[in-house]
Amino acid sequence: MSESMTLTLARYAASTSLERIPEEVRERAKQVILDELASAHFGREQPAGTLAAQYVAGLAGPPQARVLGTSLRVSAPLAALANGTAGHADEIDGAHVVGGHPGATLVHAALAMAERQSATGAELFNAVVLGYDIGVRLIEACGGLFGVKERHHLNADFLHAVAAAVASSRLMGLAPERYCHAMALATFQASGLVALFQEKRHISKAFCNGQYAMAGVSAALMAATGFEGCEDILGGPHGLLDAWGAGGASEAVTRDLGKDFAVTGANFKFVRAGYPIHAPVEAALSLVARHTIGTETISAVEVGMPARALRVVDNRRMRNICLQDMLAVALLRGGLKLNETPFPTVLDDPAFAPLRARITLVVNPLLEAQAPDGRGAVVTIRTQDGRAVSERVDHPRGHSARGGVTWDELTAKWREAAPEQDVDSWVAAARKLDDLEHVGQLTSLFITQP
Repeated sequence: MSESMTLTLARYAASTSLERIPEEVRERAKQVILDELASAHFGREQPAGTLAAQYVAGLAGPPQARVLGTSLRVSAPLAALANGTAGHADEIDGAHVVGGHPGATLVHAALAMAERQSATGAELFNAVVLGYDIGVRLIEACGGLFGVKERHHLNADFLHAVAAAVASSRLMGLAPERYCHAMALATFQASGLVALFQEKRHISKAFCNGQYAMAGVSAALMAATGFEGCEDILGGPHGLLDAWGAGGASEAVTRDLGKDFAVTGANFKFVRAGYPIHAPVEAALSLVARHTIGTETISAVEVGMPARALRVVDNRRMRNICLQDMLAVALLRGGLKLNETPFPTVLDDPAFAPLRARITLVVNPLLEAQAPDGRGAVVTIRTQDGRAVSERVDHPRGHSARGGVTWDELTAKWREAAPEQDVDSWVAAARKLDDLEHVGQLTSLFITQP
């Protein structure tokens, strides 16, 4: 009798090590870890990050892991909650080609558990790569981000809670059978109806990633204690794939494990906005610069996008995931600065509302046919003298299809976003992560400086 899908995945996870990860994958993973820690540090001052820190401070527990951006140490599950929430508090954290924000959950779950376990940088490194491999494959098996959203009305990032349980189990050195229980126990603690995107202030949208991180850490701790769950939560009757799986689901979960590393599909952000906004902003600013277009001369801006991306950012209540809002700011101010929050001050600019009203979103048939789940855009700017110029951007800056980022680009990003911080020390520690004897050597750098 063949073993279950869940046990197969657990045995693979328990066998992973840093030595089996190719060098180019290591570099991308180090960049991801740095970017996600910096995002949580940055997001600590946003409403969701502030609330999360206040919440966990009231619960505390044993001082096992740091709340990034503070001197506070709390239990590992609570640190995962606070840091995962702060990590996605301001849309500056990374995305992924499959969709969603895996790093806000997976990096912070692994980091919290690594601190609890006094793990080395190499052990953290391996756990993060493993978490990406599991979480991304589960989302693919369930039909991708949009498939989960449209068929089940769920935020697909909740599947990263299962992956976080695997990464946490690896850091604890659990037996494969315990991994199976941890995966099952994580499903009790993670969900997220897509209705959460209807809120105004990006608080529950950020909180869900923190909750998924906490769920993964808690599930591994429960499994280590002796809690049990379904032994085949993935492939068993009424299990995860029965509930949410799409065609070819079983194959997608285990295909090319150890050969195709999902972390290489991580995308980096250089704009504090929802990911479908990045390509339109890049295209529009390029047109304005190349054709010397004054904002006051613009009569219309048309943004063509795939239908699914359009629905994510069309006239949303949350301003940083509303394309009309963010593109109007970018055109008025010549870009979107990483260390500047444009709202609500930009509302006092008399030019803002008229320019915003001239921005329209349409489905672009070519992009819809070629990349229906993509984040590309075709921007056409029309001017009062009758000119019409267009530019297409398929993948915004920082996208894995454009090669991701260099260390110099990542350093420059965080110097701009957090000029008061010692970003060079952050980068130096991240680059030698696999040599660190204790992950605390990295997290101790992420304390707010005056």
